[in-house]
Amino acid sequence: MTVTLRPITRENLRECLRLHVAPDQDEFVASNAVSLAQCYVFSDWQPRAIYADDTMVGFLLYDPADADSDEAGAVWIHRLMIGQQHQGQGYGRAAMQAALAEIRARPDCQRIKISFVPANTAAERLYASLGFARTGRILDEEVEMLLEV
Repeated sequence: MTVTLRPITRENLRECLRLHVAPDQDEFVASNAVSLAQCYVFSDWQPRAIYADDTMVGFLLYDPADADSDEAGAVWIHRLMIGQQHQGQGYGRAAMQAALAEIRARPDCQRIKISFVPANTAAERLYASLGFARTGRILDEEVEMLLEV
């Protein structure tokens, strides 16, 4: 199995919108429809479909901070979701590894930030295993984590 990140296009948009997490995970991540609507408003945000070979299994969204902002040099991973029927197969970890490689290749990236809902202990374990550490900040009721590049 090869996990890759691909742009959201006209050809795969509907497939992306059909992906959902389990109902008990709805509080952990915004829907893909909300995320894609945000990309319309925030045109620098980078939406990616997560593919396992040729099957779309999830969605990832990141945002490089403006060079003149307080967050200059930071790239935020705003969303990571794996569709309910594809969970538990290692796609989340593989997608994060692919995302980290893509983001680290950006010349403006000095650090990567991510956050999670405190009840989502699986997300915290995943992020910590990839080198992220808690910053001590709570943003919009989510725990912020940081990875220095």
